[in-house]
Amino acid sequence: MHDELIAQAQAWLTEDPDPDTRTELARLIEAEDETELAARFGGTLQFGTAGLRGELGAGPMRMNRSVVIRAAAGLAAYLKKQGHDNGLVVIGYDARHKSHDFAQDTAAVMTGAGLRAAVLPRPLPTPVLAFAIRHLGAVAGVEVTASHNPPRDNGYKVYLGDGSQIVPPADIEIAAEIAAVPSLTTVPRPTEGWDTLDDSVLDAYLARTDAVLSEGSPRTARTVYTAMHGVGKDVLLAAFARAGFPEPVLVAEQADPDPEFPTVAFPNPEEPGAMDLAFATARALSGEAAPDLIIANDPDADRCAVAVHDGTDATGWRMLRGDEVGALLAAHLVRRGATGTFAESIVSSSLLGRIAEKAGLPHVETLTGFKWIARAEGLRYGYEEALGYCVDPEGVRDKDGITAALLITELSSQLKEEGRTLLDLLDDLAVEHGLHATDQLSVRVEDLSLIGAAMRRLREQPPTELAGLPITRTDDLTKGTAELPPTDGLRYTLDGARVIVRPSGTEPKLKCYLEVVIPVGSHQDLPAARAKATALLESIKRDLSTAAGI
Repeated sequence: MHDELIAQAQAWLTEDPDPDTRTELARLIEAEDETELAARFGGTLQFGTAGLRGELGAGPMRMNRSVVIRAAAGLAAYLKKQGHDNGLVVIGYDARHKSHDFAQDTAAVMTGAGLRAAVLPRPLPTPVLAFAIRHLGAVAGVEVTASHNPPRDNGYKVYLGDGSQIVPPADIEIAAEIAAVPSLTTVPRPTEGWDTLDDSVLDAYLARTDAVLSEGSPRTARTVYTAMHGVGKDVLLAAFARAGFPEPVLVAEQADPDPEFPTVAFPNPEEPGAMDLAFATARALSGEAAPDLIIANDPDADRCAVAVHDGTDATGWRMLRGDEVGALLAAHLVRRGATGTFAESIVSSSLLGRIAEKAGLPHVETLTGFKWIARAEGLRYGYEEALGYCVDPEGVRDKDGITAALLITELSSQLKEEGRTLLDLLDDLAVEHGLHATDQLSVRVEDLSLIGAAMRRLREQPPTELAGLPITRTDDLTKGTAELPPTDGLRYTLDGARVIVRPSGTEPKLKCYLEVVIPVGSHQDLPAARAKATALLESIKRDLSTAAGI
């Protein structure tokens, strides 16, 4: 095994075009570091519906230029087999380590394969790339990003010509083409021949953001904004300026791109502590400058987090759950007379279905991920609980943290004119449709086999009740349903509650999504309903954790 590992590593080293990873790998070979070499060469990063995502480093189990060149060659071969011989592939990238290199390599491979390639002018939000695909009539798009993963990661997200991310069987077919690349020496990589786009695509995206808002709507809400060390700042500020909102106050320490993400453990607004600097910035503002909202994007700005004043919280601010923002945006669109399908993932709150039903609008549940939500027929609005919102599907057929920020700020402005807040509207929705309280049990693991073991345990010894509520129905989602393709997950229906358990598609996590629905007679009943919901959710979490052995 030792000699085989060294031989594999040396063969990789001879082809590696990147001096950084060559140096790293040469050091491991010289040290005969079998543990580290086995981790790098124990398989290959799997190309799936999230494309590729992994830790940066040398070897086929890491993200590096060699892996990206193979992925690009496989994608090019797939596109040509689909009849797109001279098709345009547009490429975007974020500000992470190696993102620019991976984008350039992709452009070179596409050009060498006889396709046309165009690269966005600089690190820009993922929604700009998703927009550019449709705007430029491209046959595919690639975004180099690891979204909100840790600093050591990078990723490679693939879109097809409709502007939405790939779904099966395209991912399997592209993976087969990647596997068929015999060696990097067979992949032509010219040093020129592709376009680097100017700002006209970004200008067209920004012009499109105007369509998200109602003409003549109030634009008075004040915001504090954090880009979370990512690429959202300039685009969001430009969009807010065009719209006529007060200029957001920036969280200075997190405003500019920094691939080290120095102020956060994980650059994800949902993670504990990630919003602390934003809360501190908001607390330092008073009087007329006091903000109504805190807005956060994740590093590639396709997600949008929202925090609001809350006197009961020690920080003075409360992060809204993705499900709460999802319901608020839906209610706002309904009030504005929106028509079309309202779609969400199965792990998101059932409140959206109630809102759509009352408005007489179609409602669809899909598998998790915008690759599915974006494909809902007649889509007008789509969201998922992980802070993803699609409010302009004709422009961006994916989640978009910039346009979502505009829309929630318009709603906040409208409520402000009425002397109300987003929390008041959430109260109204709870009284109208029942209190839909959601929570998540998320377990991050070092050893991925623990996730498989937990899923196996739940299947072999299924719980019959959680928090004293009998489980009335169990769906093993690997079998698929009439509405859903198969996926690895379990769905439990309880009396007044719902639980879904699934492995994360992008991180080493087991995720459990919980929802309880408590009927509410009037606004006076809300405190008691909230207390009951909180206790139930905690109890469900405990029982589920025991049942899964986590």
